[in-house]
Amino acid sequence: MYKEHEIAVVVPAYNEETQIGKVLSEMPQYIDHIVVVNDCSDDKTAEITEQYANEDSRILLLNHDQNQGVGGAIATGYKWSKDRDVDIAVVMAGDGQMDPADLSLIMDPVVEGRVDYSKGNRLLTGEAFKIMPKVRYFGNSALSLLTKIASGYWHIADSQAGYTAIHKKVLHTIDWDRMYRRYGQPNDLLVRLNVYNFKVQDVVVKPVYNVGEKSGIRVGNAVFTIGWLLLKLFLWRLKEKYIIRDFHPLVFFYGLGAVLTLASMFFLTRLFWIFLTQGFVPDITALAFVFCFVSALHSIFFAMWFDLESNKHLR
Repeated sequence: MYKEHEIAVVVPAYNEETQIGKVLSEMPQYIDHIVVVNDCSDDKTAEITEQYANEDSRILLLNHDQNQGVGGAIATGYKWSKDRDVDIAVVMAGDGQMDPADLSLIMDPVVEGRVDYSKGNRLLTGEAFKIMPKVRYFGNSALSLLTKIASGYWHIADSQAGYTAIHKKVLHTIDWDRMYRRYGQPNDLLVRLNVYNFKVQDVVVKPVYNVGEKSGIRVGNAVFTIGWLLLKLFLWRLKEKYIIRDFHPLVFFYGLGAVLTLASMFFLTRLFWIFLTQGFVPDITALAFVFCFVSALHSIFFAMWFDLESNKHLR
């Protein structure tokens, strides 16, 4: 128990035979349940976990028959926690990149009832740029910006950080079978939390790298894949939150911005075509492009401002 709350730690693990023992052995004693979700590993992850489970009754091993991705493994752990009505479920990856010393910091905002979901932020320490691989740092930063827009949590950064704590009322609200099952899971969950108006907080944690972990993330593919996911989630959130569940005029501003952006692209293409084929820049086309482009920016920025104001209470 931690401050009179029952705690379950969900440990998604895929081919973590070199790291899983360290993660389990360093788990604090106040944790009630340690749920290791073996995502169809083809190494000795399951065997090593079973060895530790024989010595620690808190450890439970759940095995996937097919690989479901990190999001699928987390969903399995969340559903186990929901079924047993635990108070707080924490996610700590099986690769050893989440410092157990930060665990209480992650849980405190949720345990104390200030927020419904808290997540680690590795970027606020100032060490992340030095420690994280540069490609991953810039990829993470780009996805964090896009996630702010898509999720409505404008105060949240380091969107790809998976060190999180979640309250049981969230566990009982979200449909975990619908959550994205690959590396975009943290982004997907933030969007769903916003639709249900749950409060979210960033917690400063230490970035941990080069401890023997093996990353399966291809940053270039992840940015485009998750970027496309975020576009779909953004449109879904606008529909669910600002049209179906309630109504807000920001949808008109986003819609107008989208139309004007397409119009500006049309006029820009026409401008270049005429210039290349006829050798001059038509004044009317140039003015139409500038008008549509500037108006599109104004509409989109107004919509973002409305969205920010609408979600201030979720800090």
